[in-house]
Amino acid sequence: MNIQIQDVSPTRKSLTVSFDANEVATEYKSVIGEVSRQARIPGFRPGKAPASMILKQYGKAVTDEFKQKVVGKAYRDGIKESKLDVIQVTNVQEGDIAPDKFASIVITVDIRPSFTLPSLDGIAVTVAPIEPTEAEVEAGVNALRSERADFKVVERAAAKGDYVKLAYEGSVDGQPVLALVPDKQIYGKVPQTWEEVDGENEGLIPGLGKQLAGLAAGQKKDITVTFPTGFAGAPALAEKTAVYAVEVLEIRERALPELNDEFFKANQVDDLAGLQAKVRNNLKARKDHENLAGKRRQVIDTLLAQVDFPVPESLIEQETQSVLRQFVQENQRRGVPVEQFEKDKDQLIAGARQAAIGRVKTQLILARIAEDQKVAVEASDIDAFLYRQSMQTGVKPEKLVKDLTNDRDRLRSVQQSIVFDKALDLVVGKAVVTEAASAPSA
Repeated sequence: MNIQIQDVSPTRKSLTVSFDANEVATEYKSVIGEVSRQARIPGFRPGKAPASMILKQYGKAVTDEFKQKVVGKAYRDGIKESKLDVIQVTNVQEGDIAPDKFASIVITVDIRPSFTLPSLDGIAVTVAPIEPTEAEVEAGVNALRSERADFKVVERAAAKGDYVKLAYEGSVDGQPVLALVPDKQIYGKVPQTWEEVDGENEGLIPGLGKQLAGLAAGQKKDITVTFPTGFAGAPALAEKTAVYAVEVLEIRERALPELNDEFFKANQVDDLAGLQAKVRNNLKARKDHENLAGKRRQVIDTLLAQVDFPVPESLIEQETQSVLRQFVQENQRRGVPVEQFEKDKDQLIAGARQAAIGRVKTQLILARIAEDQKVAVEASDIDAFLYRQSMQTGVKPEKLVKDLTNDRDRLRSVQQSIVFDKALDLVVGKAVVTEAASAPSA
């Protein structure tokens, strides 16, 4: 056997593994022997039939198995002798593999890049204070009240926070919006709908709610809005300026429930102090969770900035496809048509590839940390994963265990994710944490 290694790129190698005629003949005879032992030929005990008879009845099976065995041997021996840390095989050129003839197999592989980890101790991260301000607690209490709010008809001009029942019809340069988006009537002509006046969250039509204050029931107004770049709801309207002829039909005022015993009981507290304490604790928990996510992001960003290495192309391609699938699925759920993806195809692929490079580098760094720090998946880690999944999906843990057991690829993916998380948490635990200054009270 002879092995030659050629550099295709810093992370891609081409191995040419050659066998002389005697080595190939040995493999061929071995395959005939294996088939002979399994074959059932009248008049002969297993393994005793002549090779010519075996080849006559099982010639194709022998040839296929023989070629697979030679290629498999080339891969195993080539990797063993070259000592390459192979991540993935990207191509195999079998060449001419025939009994009693010289054979040369070319195997192209991507290898794990070599790099040196920086110090994992003392990475600087910044977190926000978790103690809620009185204004945040008050807003939290009001948010709970808003969940149980009543909406009463009022005979006055609309004000911030009111809900307005209205009808509208839009046009762009004198052309009906419906002509531009015939399958999206909600953006063209609606006989009746509701819009919050100057609400925190944007309505279906960007900017419409911010221009309703001061209008009373029965009044009409032409409202001009400009749709943003990349408007997902109706891509054909992106960057276009539309005029909506609006008629106000009714105005309702949000009436928050009183802070009384009934309201406190509904929120499982005894009084206002108890409600404020509950809101404060929930805010603390949320901020603590956000801080943990922030620390993880900052640690990853620091590691990516400190470690530079070439990324295997096969991993980039796989991750790019994963990013694209996720993006398309999310946007299809939001109603973005397939035609829009095709229109922006080149831009989407470029963006997905850039994101994929960052993801793959992060995974390779975390895998290296896990290896150096001997991070392993424990039974308790799998149990915790199953518990979280059961809580999120409502599927019984027993069913999840069965599904994982039957899907080895999924199990390996879960195990890898756990290892990455534990490796990252290990580094986060060594970080130097600075708390940002609190924002001044208004």
